[in-house]
Amino acid sequence: MTKRIAAMAAAVACMAAGPALADPIEGSWKMPSGHSATIAACGDAFCLTYTSGPNKGKTFGRLAPEGRGYAGTVTDYTKGGKQYKGKGSLEGNTLSVSGCVLGGLICRSQALTRL
Repeated sequence: MTKRIAAMAAAVACMAAGPALADPIEGSWKMPSGHSATIAACGDAFCLTYTSGPNKGKTFGRLAPEGRGYAGTVTDYTKGGKQYKGKGSLEGNTLSVSGCVLGGLICRSQALTRL
């Protein structure tokens, strides 16, 4: 009986710990264009993938935690799929994602809103 209670307690603890392990940027997001995207773990980073619109199914970013934000690459399909050095920062339900060239002199950003 004691083993059974211990096993049940361990199972409950594992289920409760699952959501706590999710990163704050994981989930569904709305783009400024009105299209939607999802952010999910992929390897040691997080992949940003369109879930609606003309680029549905395409990954447009790969960001890994860095400091108090995220860093990696972003892809601009309006520029023929060109990749840029990217970064992201989360504040409440808004994720600001930017892509930069020339060492950060020229950047383009957009704010995603959590759905």
